[in-house]
Amino acid sequence: MELRSKRIFIAGHRGMVGSALVRCLERHGALQVLTRARRDLDLCDGAAVDAFFQRERPEVAVIAAARVGGIHANNTYPAEFLHENLAIALNCIHAAFRAGVGRVLFLGSSCIYPKLAPQPITEDALLTGPLEPTNEAYAIAKIAGLKLCQYYRRQHGVLFHSAMPTNLYGPGDFYHPTHSHVLPALLRRFHEARENRLPEVVLWGTGNPRREFLHVDDLAEACVHLLGLADPPDWVNVGTGSDVTIRDLAGMVKEATGFQGSLAFDVSKPDGTPRKWLDVSRILATGWKPRIALPEGVVRTYADFLAEKAAGTLRE
Repeated sequence: MELRSKRIFIAGHRGMVGSALVRCLERHGALQVLTRARRDLDLCDGAAVDAFFQRERPEVAVIAAARVGGIHANNTYPAEFLHENLAIALNCIHAAFRAGVGRVLFLGSSCIYPKLAPQPITEDALLTGPLEPTNEAYAIAKIAGLKLCQYYRRQHGVLFHSAMPTNLYGPGDFYHPTHSHVLPALLRRFHEARENRLPEVVLWGTGNPRREFLHVDDLAEACVHLLGLADPPDWVNVGTGSDVTIRDLAGMVKEATGFQGSLAFDVSKPDGTPRKWLDVSRILATGWKPRIALPEGVVRTYADFLAEKAAGTLRE
């Protein structure tokens, strides 16, 4: 698909993923990128979403909006995570269908897969076992969106499809001290520990779980790549094909931030899923591959953190 002349709606353009998509589309020459701030369009309001699609008639829609958070946030507010993410998915996908949008790309998450799925996780692992309890609500909403796209495509022949990224990080991330994901949470904690000359940083769990991390700019390039495919998979994993322990990740963040103290782990806190490593052979076979290695990405992201903090734009 030639994106330059298309009217492309990015739902969630102020989030980390949405803003990366806007930057990426601009680099690729897209001239008609549609966005709406939450104050102008509440994606949980079905009537408002439907009216927007009927009025604007985008030709492409990328659903990157979501309520997101780490283990603590997901486990503390499961009702809100299920309700809001389900509403966003159902409202946007159905409104796009009613408005005759030719192409929809829905963004999910690797947490849709079973907690104990064989590693690396293939797309076929979906719905083969129980989910990780601490983020089950979010996962169920994302599975519903993925399946809605699949069934609209099967029943009506529309080109609605989905991408399932692994853990993301990069510019525009969310740095709440307790509700953010692991990498931004580590960056903030190590930064503040260095600033306050603390002797030690204590992290949740054992440090042994393994996680895969993808820079958000690589995800944005993957999305543009998928939108260019004539016959994309119903859903496809997007990741790097490699993972690290939380302990090793903490070491990278410690080095990037310049923290000189020690590192300890509170084993009374939950680890979450033991391992979450995606099989990315399907998307690699289409010609896309990630470009930003994790050590480089952590250094770049800390620089972004400092710049956003200095500018007063840090999302926290």
